[in-house]
Amino acid sequence: MSAEEEENAAELKIGEEFLKAKCLMNCEVALILEHKFEQLQQMADDPMNQVSQVFEKSLQYVKRFSRYKNPDAVRQVREILSRYQLAEFELCVLGNLCPETLEEAIAMVPSIKAKGRAHDDDAIEKMLNDLSLIKKFE
Repeated sequence: MSAEEEENAAELKIGEEFLKAKCLMNCEVALILEHKFEQLQQMADDPMNQVSQVFEKSLQYVKRFSRYKNPDAVRQVREILSRYQLAEFELCVLGNLCPETLEEAIAMVPSIKAKGRAHDDDAIEKMLNDLSLIKKFE
């Protein structure tokens, strides 16, 4: 992206390094941190393996704001959203915020309706319905 070009997430102008970055949803981070927390608890006798306050606060945060708790549900959410050729940050925004309507999804991630993208209203509605089914049966 040139220096004159302004970043704009609504148009997927977010910088080359950000487009290539792997993003994680809060629920994925929660699973990773919970696993690490369990490992640290097993080695609690060693003072070098004490859980830091930052680690604990981070774990509390992602657990609080994770929409999906079950590891299978987390995997299914990523699989469903990956089918729609979303940018990583789009996938994570939708997975974290769980919009219920087409209008909410477009307001949260305007780039899914950008020119040249293959996401028509019906496809976005199907994606949202698939996500709501996972949430309902979790």
